[in-house]
Amino acid sequence: MEDSARTAQLAERLAAVQHRIEAAALAAGRAGELPTLIVVTKFHPAADIRRLAALGVGDVGENRDQEASSKAKELADLGINWHFVGQLQSKKAKSVAKYAHALHSVDRPGLVDGLQRAIAIEQDTTGRNALQCFIQVSLDDDAGAHRGGASPAEVPMLADQLAAAAGLELAGVMAVAPLGASPEAAFEKLAAISASLVAEHPAATAISAGMSQDLEEAIRFGATHLRIGSDILGSRPAVG
Repeated sequence: MEDSARTAQLAERLAAVQHRIEAAALAAGRAGELPTLIVVTKFHPAADIRRLAALGVGDVGENRDQEASSKAKELADLGINWHFVGQLQSKKAKSVAKYAHALHSVDRPGLVDGLQRAIAIEQDTTGRNALQCFIQVSLDDDAGAHRGGASPAEVPMLADQLAAAAGLELAGVMAVAPLGASPEAAFEKLAAISASLVAEHPAATAISAGMSQDLEEAIRFGATHLRIGSDILGSRPAVG
């Protein structure tokens, strides 16, 4: 009974978020191009991801490698796409290369180098696909001070490096709206950065932006990937 009640709860919350996405896309004149919904499952048990997969969710996000790698191994039979959405230490590149479909937080040249080496090993041993890479852009005045990410001025250099890296595929840009700032202004700025990137790398059209509190604004300014956690899964489970 407890399992069915949790599944029903997740189904209701998922449907509500999907309705918000559809309404926002319609309002933005994008009804025919709904963004990819990435359900951010950090701190929630693998059982919830299995329930979400049964409800049709195909993309989940995690921000800690230890938790993500453990869940990916336990749920390998589901065939879902794992998105790593947190800050990543270069020493964790080898681990992330084993399970991640996409990495949303490329923010420095050294990380690109580590990822390229790690993906090369995985492709040799498992034949995995290229890793989709988003450049995380800081929209704070002080780049990386709060939400993390490279400065807008660093995007062209990182893009060129990713585009030239074997086994890595430049997907586009990612950002989190700065705390206390207007999400509209932040995502409008990100859209301009994306347009400049696409002018040099036409295939890098993806924009990973928007969370539970600001998905409508993100969609208005072109988000192709949304990272939604609490509005679907609820509050972080109690520990102990």
